[in-house]
Amino acid sequence: MELNQASDHPRRYALTNELHARPFQPMEAPGRVLHIAFKPVDSAAERDPEEDFAHLLTFIDRHGGPHPAEGTNHYSHEFGRFRLKWERHTEFVAYTLYEAGARDRLFARGLSELLPQEWIEAAPGKVIAAIDLEVTEAESAEALLETELARYFAPDSLVASRVMDGAGLAVADFRIHEGGFTRFAIILERDVAPRRLGRAVQRLSEIEHYRTLALLALPIARSTSTRLTKIEGALADVIAQVAAESDKGGDTLAGLLRRLSGLSAEIEALSAASAFRFGAAGAYGRIVQDRIEMLREKRVPERQTFREFMLRRFDPAMQTVASTAKRLEDLSRRASRIAQLLRTRVDVEMEAQNQQLLRSMDKRADLHLRLQKTVEGLSVVAISYYAVSLMGYVLAPLETVLRVDKAWLTAAIALPTVFAVWWMARRVRKSLEKEG
Repeated sequence: MELNQASDHPRRYALTNELHARPFQPMEAPGRVLHIAFKPVDSAAERDPEEDFAHLLTFIDRHGGPHPAEGTNHYSHEFGRFRLKWERHTEFVAYTLYEAGARDRLFARGLSELLPQEWIEAAPGKVIAAIDLEVTEAESAEALLETELARYFAPDSLVASRVMDGAGLAVADFRIHEGGFTRFAIILERDVAPRRLGRAVQRLSEIEHYRTLALLALPIARSTSTRLTKIEGALADVIAQVAAESDKGGDTLAGLLRRLSGLSAEIEALSAASAFRFGAAGAYGRIVQDRIEMLREKRVPERQTFREFMLRRFDPAMQTVASTAKRLEDLSRRASRIAQLLRTRVDVEMEAQNQQLLRSMDKRADLHLRLQKTVEGLSVVAISYYAVSLMGYVLAPLETVLRVDKAWLTAAIALPTVFAVWWMARRVRKSLEKEG
């Protein structure tokens, strides 16, 4: 079976109540539990519930059981030899099979044959967790672990600890074995209430289940971290150019701003693509730690506990995911600060250019005023000339009456006319200046 490590499309992550605590089933010892969970290849938001329901009906029809009501999210039924528990959650669909009774050989294929490969491949999604859990009894759990049970687990990653107040020994190696299942075992040395045993079985299965779900974020964190390293280098280059180009024009700064906008857009795209998976990893990681706490495990001599295994193998992965998420957030803030700095620099450059433009406009206005005054003086001369000429024609009859020479008459009216024209032009200019 193939574990899916594809990321979801971006969407907000919400932890449902059923994710915190799924209902457990009482269990008798000895017994066997198979748990398999399917996650959609793409986004869980785009999952078709009807496909999940049809896949369940295929299993029920194969073994002859009643159909549940459409739209249900939980189903449980006794099929004689085994009991099925089916659950549909926000991000996955889980099948759990319980079989009671002792067997000639531990981890025999009998129960796993109820989940044929063709049925698994027809599921609307990929397998994200497959657990084979054996519950057996022995006078000495450590002795059984060292002899018969040892050959079913990898010795280099074997985990064993006392649970249920020392009544049993929980064993795992977190390796994928024959048939694609991860093996767990609970060895009981004394009688335990079925409900208490059911809770222990569920906690062990949830540790593996949510550990796998949390680790889906690790490959995304690695690829995101690689890209963030390149973006950090590009941002460092941009800020170096900002410092080096302090005396250059606005065009250079505007070009850097466009480049920075592209980097910021890429950062936001990475954040949108990974936000759900990173948030889900944090929630699933906390659930794993909670389930280990609930086991209240006690150390077995010369064996690592579940907590110690997670500290060495699981917590570093979660720290990588958390670190990448924080790095992504910090890089987004840094890009925003650099963009603000660049925009400020561009604004300063534009203000400097505007000041130069205003000074140039002031000079042009002053030149225009001087030219206007010059033109105004010429206009006074021209108007006075034409006015004196007209007055000469008007006063021409007085030459005969007063016996005055035309030249003296023209000279007599010239100065008053020039003064009158100058005074009128000045009044008009002052009136326009007041209106302006």
